Amino acid sequence: MEIILHASKRLSYIGVSPTMKVSAKAKEMRRKGIDVIDFSVGEPDFPTPENVKNAAKKAIDENRTKYTMNVGTPELRKAIVDKLKRDNNLDYDISDIVVSSGAKQSLFNTILSMLYVGDELIIPAPYWVSYPHMVSVAGGESVIIKTNEKNGFKITVDELKSAITPFTKGILLCNPSNPTGTAYTVNELKQLAEFLEDLDIYIIADEIYEKLTYGDYKFVSFASLSEKLKKKTIVINGVSKAYAMTGWRLGYAAGPPEIINGINKIQSHSTSNASSISQYAAIEALNGPQDAVEKMRKIFEERKNYLYSELTKIEEITCINPQGAFYLFPNIGKFFGKAYGSYIIKNSVDLSLYLLEEAKVALVPGSAFGLEGYVRISFANSMDNLIEGVKRLKSALAKLQ
Repeated sequence: MEIILHASKRLSYIGVSPTMKVSAKAKEMRRKGIDVIDFSVGEPDFPTPENVKNAAKKAIDENRTKYTMNVGTPELRKAIVDKLKRDNNLDYDISDIVVSSGAKQSLFNTILSMLYVGDELIIPAPYWVSYPHMVSVAGGESVIIKTNEKNGFKITVDELKSAITPFTKGILLCNPSNPTGTAYTVNELKQLAEFLEDLDIYIIADEIYEKLTYGDYKFVSFASLSEKLKKKTIVINGVSKAYAMTGWRLGYAAGPPEIINGINKIQSHSTSNASSISQYAAIEALNGPQDAVEKMRKIFEERKNYLYSELTKIEEITCINPQGAFYLFPNIGKFFGKAYGSYIIKNSVDLSLYLLEEAKVALVPGSAFGLEGYVRISFANSMDNLIEGVKRLKSALAKLQ
């Protein structure tokens, strides 16, 4: 008798990240010798700062290569506590902090700790591609609120009110946002805070892009708005974006004890501690000189200004001017129904594939982020590539009739 094995039904609820799919296709094309400019993956193109790398080398030389506490070393958690106080006016104890293998794991563990079967998490769209999949794995339900370009892709109190049900366990707020680059002003945050303050729901504040903001925008952490909010807000952050440390896989969560203890339990039976060497590198990143962060931020802002200026010169495109992160999220809906050769553009996936094949430029369809009619373009790339990429995009888009 033949034995047939089946993977878990849970896998039917999740898929591979569309950003990784596009990036993989672009890399495969490059392996074949095709000159592809990749605007798809959200990763700084800068090297990790020298002082951070040196701290890691020192840790290796001192043989700091053993397991650490599951929640992270006391030294790193103290550095995180100091950072949250210094930068965000938030008072935490090291017992309120869990260090994980990247902010993605911090988010995943938070959602697993918060949701059970049937619980709902409100997620504004467009959203980072992994949010709904994490909710599905936890057995919960994603309640998606579609924001709009006219409102800067920001959720309003009225929209939030309409999404609340008896099953609502929390809301996930990414600020500054991936994929749009939009960022909430302090007054906008206060309006949401005033509504949420007396509700029995959690707020997950994904603030990984807090140090990458532009113009006169001033970042304010959601948990800092009131002590009531702080008691039910889980702050998610890490060193990946601001310090160009994506490969080091180091993130953290700060929040109320029932969630932090839950994260600790889950992590103790999955990955255990984050890399010991990455933890020592992160201590230096947080405690050391911040010059490299500001230098990278300024370069990102120059790139953003160039890309925004050039894209909005294209008649069919509208786009908000991002105040944070390193993405533009242009509206490309006016290209739907157009064609070139065998290519017929019906949606953002069609346009993304067309631009990859015709312009040799990789970007991500807006449908991956829960909002059709847009694409995400990362400007975490060299100015030379941005200039050449824009030139290719304009040429390919002009061919569509």
